[in-house]
Amino acid sequence: MAKVYETDYAGRPLRIEIGKMARQANGSCTMRYGDTVVLVTACRAASATTGRDFVPLTVNYMEMTYAAGKIPGGFFKREGRPSEREVLCSRLIDRPLRPLFKEGYGHETQVISTVLSVDHENNPEIIATIGASIALGVSDIPFNGPIASVRVGKINGSFVLNPSLAQQKESEIDLLVAGAEGGIIMVEGGAKFASEDTLVDALAFAEESMKGVLELQRRIIGECGAAKIEVEAHPADPSLEGRIKEFCEALMAEALRIPVKVERYRRLAEVKTELLEAFSAEAEEREKEILGIFETIKYNTMREAILKKGLRVDGRGPKDVREINCDVGLLPRTHGSALFTRGETQAMVVTTLGTSEDEQKVDALSGWEYKTFMLHYNFPPFSVGEVKILRGPGRREIGHGALAERAVAKVIPSGEGAGEGVFPYTIRVVSDILESNGSSSMATVCGASLSLMDAGVPIKCHVAGIAMGLVKEGASHVVLSDILGDEDHLGDMDFKVAGTKEGVTALQMDIKIGGVTQAIMREALYQAREGRLRILDRMEEAIARPRPELSVYAPRIITIYVKIEKIKDVIGPGGKNIKAIVLETGAKIDIEDDGRVNIASVDEEAAKRAVEIIRRLTQEAEVGKLYMGKVRKIMDFGAFVEIFPGTDGLVHVSQLANERVQNVRDVLKEGDEVLVKVIGLDKDGKIKLSRKEALGQTLPQD
Repeated sequence: MAKVYETDYAGRPLRIEIGKMARQANGSCTMRYGDTVVLVTACRAASATTGRDFVPLTVNYMEMTYAAGKIPGGFFKREGRPSEREVLCSRLIDRPLRPLFKEGYGHETQVISTVLSVDHENNPEIIATIGASIALGVSDIPFNGPIASVRVGKINGSFVLNPSLAQQKESEIDLLVAGAEGGIIMVEGGAKFASEDTLVDALAFAEESMKGVLELQRRIIGECGAAKIEVEAHPADPSLEGRIKEFCEALMAEALRIPVKVERYRRLAEVKTELLEAFSAEAEEREKEILGIFETIKYNTMREAILKKGLRVDGRGPKDVREINCDVGLLPRTHGSALFTRGETQAMVVTTLGTSEDEQKVDALSGWEYKTFMLHYNFPPFSVGEVKILRGPGRREIGHGALAERAVAKVIPSGEGAGEGVFPYTIRVVSDILESNGSSSMATVCGASLSLMDAGVPIKCHVAGIAMGLVKEGASHVVLSDILGDEDHLGDMDFKVAGTKEGVTALQMDIKIGGVTQAIMREALYQAREGRLRILDRMEEAIARPRPELSVYAPRIITIYVKIEKIKDVIGPGGKNIKAIVLETGAKIDIEDDGRVNIASVDEEAAKRAVEIIRRLTQEAEVGKLYMGKVRKIMDFGAFVEIFPGTDGLVHVSQLANERVQNVRDVLKEGDEVLVKVIGLDKDGKIKLSRKEALGQTLPQD
């Protein structure tokens, strides 16, 4: 029998239905928030797969186009591969769930969130995350939830819970926060140069706002939840642990002091081989157990060195940032390029400038969206010395690219409007990671900023990013700046912070343990600020401001404005005029409904020529100005003279000469070129011309 639960969530009803849909799943629920409806299911395989050292979890978020009353585009007219948004939402749901499965759980598990209805006011990903927690909670899957998810905005100085889409556009911050009873687990979001104190207060607001939904979930699980399956425990063998520790603890400590990643990994592999050889009599049957103990010793050795001695794997102190090198302008034919190296992490970042034809057109549930700034992140296998099949971007690449794009987008100049500060280009930035040992997404942020300046994009200032870590045991903790890959893997937190000297523009946090207090978060944010400022200083030494000129290989875009009623004159009948301009100059012409005209060409002279033609097509007569016109028609009362293409004026017979003229044809004939002066404009737009007042004058030289 279906059960329905309701609660108030940010002033709007949240409705949860259990037992009506998808009843053959291990757990399922239907979430409704406003008119946004999401079905969430959780299923597991019947038996566990052995030999894995990770949680076998797959999360899929799907937006059905019928949810918005739309039919999919494309030839097949059905949903295809996941969109970038669907991939990002899948990651948002996955990240807070993954740390909460019981250790040793090995059943293939899949969570699917299907958006069935969307109202464009309430974000599906918020209730999809809560629904995933409920579906797992009521199932027999050993999930240590519940978790809740909220969105936090800040408008007019006040925090707003789950702001609408319209409110999000005017908000100073946009944070997606997931948490459990022990505190916050995940943060993803951006800000308009927010202070560290603002972000800490926002996280505290989010944590408090989640309590009601967490309490409701506990009630739902208590009333509807199934008994959890048992996870087979593998009790440790103290004798074996002691012997392995005695054999390799000192060797492990020595290996973990090698600062170079490749050499360190090589030595650790040798120690592992020596261990298996020394325990060869037991290794055949207990190899997995032996290697598990080896990894535990590695985990404890690295953490003890940090907590007790303040020494990190590469010998740095907790606040130290690795050596930084910044190079710009390396690639001669690209529009902008930079090589950013921080320790053993290196990103080659390239900027390409395009026109409005290069905008990304996104068919979203909310309608067509257009992007003029794109940042793409690639992680080739050679960056970590591996051999793998090259495929398209995976979830990790899409997620890292989105984080870096969010960080840098805050300083990108607008392509809209008129006057100073407008940059009417489509911008694509590509980051290729050439070497990786921690925080390649933050290296991408730094490299993107350098590359944009090298391309001459008038960004407001540099943006830098840094990844923070945490090692916490009981009451002791150490916050780490600029973490290595090992410190990410063996630590308790991965906290990426990007921003300018003014404030934070993006952040992403994943916490693996409970008990990370607001004080620790504040400490991490301020320590991140110290590191970020050091990195920004190094970046400014390489290039302090955007280059004054674009690359000679970049298109030149000149923006002019014409009156809305003159747009038809630029286009011409059947597009005749605009086609002629493109044919003559080779320039690309883009006309907006507000009269903005963008003329683009790699050849700046061709662009200027196109501007001249458009100016001529759209110019208007000015009283008192001289024009060299052509006589188009002779009448008894005067002559019609075309002063510029498509615009005629009348020279009345009385304005032909100083003396009285009996017959117009005595002075002018059709086809004659004649200098005339505009002497008046009627209310209906008719132009009065005079030949008489232009006699003895010449056109001014441009």
